[in-house]
Amino acid sequence: MGGKKSLFQNVIEQFNKAADIANINPDIRKILEQPKNEIIVRMPVRMDNGKYEIFTGYRVQHNDVNGPFKGGLRYHPSVDIDEVRALAAWMTWKTAVVHIPFGGAKGGIQLDPKKYSLRELERITRRFTFALGDSIGPDYDIPAPDMNTNAQIMAWILDTYQSTLPAHQRNSVLGVVTGKPIASGGSIGREKATGQGVAFVIKRWAEERGKDLSKLTYFVQGYGNVGSWAARCLKKMGATLVGVEDVSGAIYCKKGIDPDALAKHMSETRDVKTFSGVKQLSHKEFFSIKADIFIPAALESQITEETAPLLNVGMVAEGANGPTSNEGDAVLLQRGIEVIPDILCNAGGVTVSYYEWLQNKRSEYWDLQEVDTKLEKRLRDAYDRVRQTAVDKKTDNRTAAYINALKLLEEIYLERGIYP
Repeated sequence: MGGKKSLFQNVIEQFNKAADIANINPDIRKILEQPKNEIIVRMPVRMDNGKYEIFTGYRVQHNDVNGPFKGGLRYHPSVDIDEVRALAAWMTWKTAVVHIPFGGAKGGIQLDPKKYSLRELERITRRFTFALGDSIGPDYDIPAPDMNTNAQIMAWILDTYQSTLPAHQRNSVLGVVTGKPIASGGSIGREKATGQGVAFVIKRWAEERGKDLSKLTYFVQGYGNVGSWAARCLKKMGATLVGVEDVSGAIYCKKGIDPDALAKHMSETRDVKTFSGVKQLSHKEFFSIKADIFIPAALESQITEETAPLLNVGMVAEGANGPTSNEGDAVLLQRGIEVIPDILCNAGGVTVSYYEWLQNKRSEYWDLQEVDTKLEKRLRDAYDRVRQTAVDKKTDNRTAAYINALKLLEEIYLERGIYP
């Protein structure tokens, strides 16, 4: 890796900083520093041409003291054990920050889904589910969509998992995955939940500072599920989108870009830079856009010591997981740019996943208003708790969010004791 720090090392550094300030019990620190289980499976899958390819799949179960393991599955060429380990740990902190009774897990398959047909992706997904076997379950470990996975993939996982059980148990396990299609037991509002949550947190931040959202501008990196829904929800709140970057390039328009029109364009072309009426920018120019808010909603480690000095914003709202390296964080802190950390800012997805799981358990369907109202209240409460800790401990928002998560987990361990 040429001395490059691993993503999991990044997580442990953040963890240690918060654990030191919060004076977390040293024995509990040892437990929380390590994932509980790491599952690696290698699966032969037949391709459309009749030949077999071997795929490597991962599931890291970080901690379940607060409830069943919970976390997404991603299909991406960069998926490896270190990345999945880091993402699983973040899920543990995230669920604790928003007071949801889940633990943390993450998983994925190392592949580029664009290179495979839908039938091949179905076979790969079903094979992965079968390989995981009893390592997942509605009261044990509950996967969800993540990068390059969606409701369809969740439906295949559900169907495969159900078919491994006796017939009379199959309808009791709808909650084995969340982010399912509505007809298969999914929740209304789940698809937009992560982006909606980012918008709710930004709304609370603006309120706290007496800022009028309709006068604020923002730009977004990544226009997939999270970035596009955050923009569409912020449009309703009156904020103006001025720039977007994705893998194809970056665009800018001072007068504003319509998030809905861009989302439609993206679903047809998957290419930001062919959108009309905008100016194209280089990656460096994109990072230098003058605006009130930047929403990184793409991959990890985008705000680094190289890119953080370019930012010309008052606040960063982390839609992606781990978009800021620790070195980038230090630059933002020094420059007085506020950060709403990923484990608070993008917790809308896991929150509505929890609501979906509850609906499955109770055989209920909630309407959109109920889901959105519950989501906003939970995120506002979590935001206010984090801000209070930041003030009390005289620290930044990220460290404050970690402190809140670690304190809750420490309390559970101290109350229950560690067996034997």
